[in-house]
Amino acid sequence: MLLRKLCIVLLLPLMLLTNSMVVQGHELESVIIEVEGDPEEHKKHIESHYPFVEIVATYNQLFNGIAIRAEPKQLSKMDSLDFIKAIHPVERYEVNSPKKEPLSMDEVETDSELVMPSELNTTTYTGKGVQIGVIDTGIDHTHPDLELNYRGGYDLVDLDDNPMESSSEQGMPTLHGSHVAGIIAANGEMKGVAPEAEIYAYRALGPGGVGSSVQVIAAMEQAVKDGMDIINLSLGNSVNGPDYPTSIAVNRAAELGVAVVIANGNNGPELWTVGAPATATNAISVGASAVREIMPYLYEPLANKEISILPMDGSSSWNFKDDFKLAPGDSDKLNGSIALMERGEIPFYDLALEAQQKGAEAILISNNEEGIFLGSIAGEREPVTIPVAAISKEDGEWLQQYSERAHPYIETMYQEINDGIASFSSRGPVTVNWEIKPDIIAPGTNIVSTVPGGYQALQGTSMAAPHVAGAIALLKEAHPNWSNEKIVGALKTTALRMEEEDGEPLAPVLQGVGKIDPKQAIETPTIIYNPSMTFGKIDHYKESEIIQLEIENTTNQEQSFYFDIPNKQKGISWKLPPSFTVDAKEKTTIPVEVSITSSFLDKGIHQGWLSLIGVDKNYHLPYVFINETADYPKASGFEFVLKPFSDDEYMYRLYLTEAVRKVAVELYEPGTLIHNRNLLEVDGNEAGMIEGFIDKKDIGEPGSYHALVTVQLEDGTYDSFQTELFIEP
Repeated sequence: MLLRKLCIVLLLPLMLLTNSMVVQGHELESVIIEVEGDPEEHKKHIESHYPFVEIVATYNQLFNGIAIRAEPKQLSKMDSLDFIKAIHPVERYEVNSPKKEPLSMDEVETDSELVMPSELNTTTYTGKGVQIGVIDTGIDHTHPDLELNYRGGYDLVDLDDNPMESSSEQGMPTLHGSHVAGIIAANGEMKGVAPEAEIYAYRALGPGGVGSSVQVIAAMEQAVKDGMDIINLSLGNSVNGPDYPTSIAVNRAAELGVAVVIANGNNGPELWTVGAPATATNAISVGASAVREIMPYLYEPLANKEISILPMDGSSSWNFKDDFKLAPGDSDKLNGSIALMERGEIPFYDLALEAQQKGAEAILISNNEEGIFLGSIAGEREPVTIPVAAISKEDGEWLQQYSERAHPYIETMYQEINDGIASFSSRGPVTVNWEIKPDIIAPGTNIVSTVPGGYQALQGTSMAAPHVAGAIALLKEAHPNWSNEKIVGALKTTALRMEEEDGEPLAPVLQGVGKIDPKQAIETPTIIYNPSMTFGKIDHYKESEIIQLEIENTTNQEQSFYFDIPNKQKGISWKLPPSFTVDAKEKTTIPVEVSITSSFLDKGIHQGWLSLIGVDKNYHLPYVFINETADYPKASGFEFVLKPFSDDEYMYRLYLTEAVRKVAVELYEPGTLIHNRNLLEVDGNEAGMIEGFIDKKDIGEPGSYHALVTVQLEDGTYDSFQTELFIEP
C-alpha cells in the first residue's frame, strides 16, 4: 500500500530572513526591510548615502518596504537609519517537504484510497484565463503537468524572476508549492481542479520551506501588482487574532479586488486553533475534510480512556491486536513496549530510530503545544520499521502518568471514520471579533498532486485551500461579471453541511458553512452573501444583536422564502421575518435578530444553525456568539529575536486577545525543566500586539529553553502557555 505523505505548517521565531549569494567573490545578503513613511523617498536616501546597497524592489500597497541586497558589512552600517521599522518581519513560516522518492502516475493509479483534485470539478469549466498566484516554496515550472499553465511570478527569497522550488544545491529541497499548484491547475497526466487556469508562483519560503512574514506580505504585494485574480496561501501561524500583520495584508488585498484563499491550519482538533492569516475577516479560510477510512486509536478500559493517534508519514501501519506496555522513551530497554516521547528539537526520525534500536514495538510522540500534529519520518536511508504516531499534549501527559502504574498496558482499537473533518484541521472561532473560521471545507487528506520528478500524496489544510482556489477559478470563468463577494457567497450558499452518522450537524466552528460544491455554486438560484452569522461577545445581562442577511435571486422568476423557527431555548429569543419574496434578478436585505439573556446561559461558545426554506432547497445558516467569556487563548505568538541590523539588542513581541495587568516570561532548562531565570516582565497592556526591546547584556546566557508565558488578566486570574525559545549567542 502506498505510504501517505503528510504536509505540515509549523511556526518558529525569526527576526529577518536573509538569503546569501556570491558575486565576484563577495558574499551578498538579500533582505526585505519594513520602513516608516514613503518607501520611494527612503529608496532615494539609500541610493544617495549607501551606494553599495542595491535596491531590488519597493512595496507600498499592503505594507511599506524595500528589498535590498549588499555585503553584510554594508548592511550593518544601516542600523542607525531611523526609518527602519522593527515590527513586522518577525514570524517564520515553515512547511515540511517529505523526502520520499516521487511516484509515477502508474504507481498513483494503483492506490484506490488516494484522491485526485480533478474529482472536485464536475463542471464543463476549466478556469481558462483566470490568473492565480501561489505564494509558497515556488513551483517546479519544468514539470510536464505544470509547464503549460505556468506564466511567471517572482522569487522573494533570491529576489529574482525565477521562483523555482529549492534544490539540494541550495539546501533542503522543497516540493510544497508544486503540490499546491498542481491541485489548482495541473494540466498533463494529472488534472487539477481548474486545468486551464494560469499559474504564477511567488516564492516566499526558501530551502527547507522556511520564510518570514515580511516575505509573505511582500509576495502578496507583488501578486497584487501583477494583477492576480486569486491568491492561494497554504501557510499560517498560531496567532489566533484578526489584526495580525499578515491578516491585515490579506484584508487589504481583498479590498483591492483579489480573492485570497488561505489554509486554516493543522493544529486541530481543539477549538481556537485557527491562526493568522486565516483569521482575516476578508480571507476565504479553508478547513480540511477527510475521506472514509479505518483509524486506530488507543483504549484503557478501566479509565474508559480513548486516545486519538495520527500515524506519521513514512510509518508502518499501526495494526496491533495485542496489548502493549507503555514505557518512557528514555528508558535503556524498550523491548515489547510502546515508547512515549515528546516533540522537541530532536527530529522525529531520530527519536523513532533510537526507540526502534532499543526494541520498542511502536512510538508515540506527544505534542509540545495544544492539539495534535502532522509529522514525517519518511525519506531517511535507514528505515524505521515500527509504527510511529503523534498524539496530543494532553493525551501524552495522561499516558506518562499512566505508564508509572504497576501494569501500564494499553489496547489498540479501530473505528471506521466516515467523511468528516480531518482531525488535524484547525478549528475556530477567532478571538477578538469572534468570527466563524474556517469559512468552508474542502478535501484535505490523501491528495495526489505534482512534485519535482513526479507525484506524491499529501494531506493538510495546505491541500484543501488550493481546491477552493481552483473552484473560484471555475466560477470566474462561468460568471466573469460576478464580483468576488458574489462568487464566495455562491460557494458558501451551496456548500454541503457536514453531519454526524446520526444526522446531527457538525458544529459551525469546525466546518464553517460546509463542504464545497463548485457545480452547485455555478448553477445556484440563490446567493446569500453572508450566511455565516457572528453575533459577537455578550458582556451584559441582556443584549440584542441584528445581522442584515443579503439575499440575491439569480433566476428569472421571483422566489419565496421563510425561516424554520428554532426550538425555544431559555436565554435565547429569535426575531425572524415572516415569509418574504425576492424578485427575479434582484437582491433584498432581511434582518435576523437575536436577544440573549446572559445569566440564563452557560459561559462560553454558543453555536447552531438557522434554516432558511426556499421553494425546493433548504439553506443552512451557521451562527455563533460568546457568552461573557470562553476558554480561548489570552495570549499567543511570543517572539524573541535580535533587532534587525543589531548585535546588542533583542526585540520581544506578544499578541494579547484581551487587556491584561501583567505579562511575565520565565525560562526553564529543556531537559530537566528546572527554572533558570525570569526573562522579562511587563505591566498593563491592552488587547493587541505588545512589543519592546531588551539589551543583550540583560537577557542572560544564550541557548535553548522552554519559555513559560504567563499573563495576569484584569480580573486577577492567570493564563499561560509554553513555547520553545532559542537565544542566539
